[in-house]
Amino acid sequence: GMLIGVAMTSVVAAVFHFPVVTIQEQFGGIPSSLPLPSFPEAGWDKVMAVLPDALAFTLLGGIESLLSATVAERMGGGRYRPNGELMAQGLANIGSALFGGICVTGTIARTATNVKAGSRGPVSGMLHAVFLLLFMLVAAPLAGYIPLATLAGVLVVVAWNMVEVDALKESFLQRPAEAVVVLITLTLTVFHDLTTGIVAGCALSFVLQQLMKRIKASQ
Repeated sequence: GMLIGVAMTSVVAAVFHFPVVTIQEQFGGIPSSLPLPSFPEAGWDKVMAVLPDALAFTLLGGIESLLSATVAERMGGGRYRPNGELMAQGLANIGSALFGGICVTGTIARTATNVKAGSRGPVSGMLHAVFLLLFMLVAAPLAGYIPLATLAGVLVVVAWNMVEVDALKESFLQRPAEAVVVLITLTLTVFHDLTTGIVAGCALSFVLQQLMKRIKASQ
């Protein structure tokens, strides 16, 4: 259904010349060829310059991937191994960097969409990568016609399907500390950015857990 919606809105926007921003206009399209591998320039000064950002990417990447895997498991997408998940992500990012790629993580939106489509194991993730590669090599010019508004609509639908209303009700009614973490993370993510929301939510959750442990110990 989502693929049909993306295709139809892209065709309509192109045929009727709607004043919408497309992938081509915003990002210059998608490359249709693979770069050759190369080693980046390395040195102590470069390591020290990128170390803070590298640590931040590592923390957020790990959290995002484990959150995605947890969501997939709760949605019925099979069990996951945290150590294997992070090791595979690290090796994949090293390989990606050799080809000029950027750091990536497991994402909740794509993972939830995959599980909703019937995925129950790692093979679907592998096929996802293969299809993306084939799409880049064969149909990259067509992707430039996709309106950003279409992608936004897809993300809204995916996000809505990910919301577990019963779990939220349980948290707000029975575990007020979790409700506080949810509200602060949600607010910062919407009004600032995802990075700030995740870091603040994790930090607050850790503090609240320590406070609860001390309260229980004192009792």
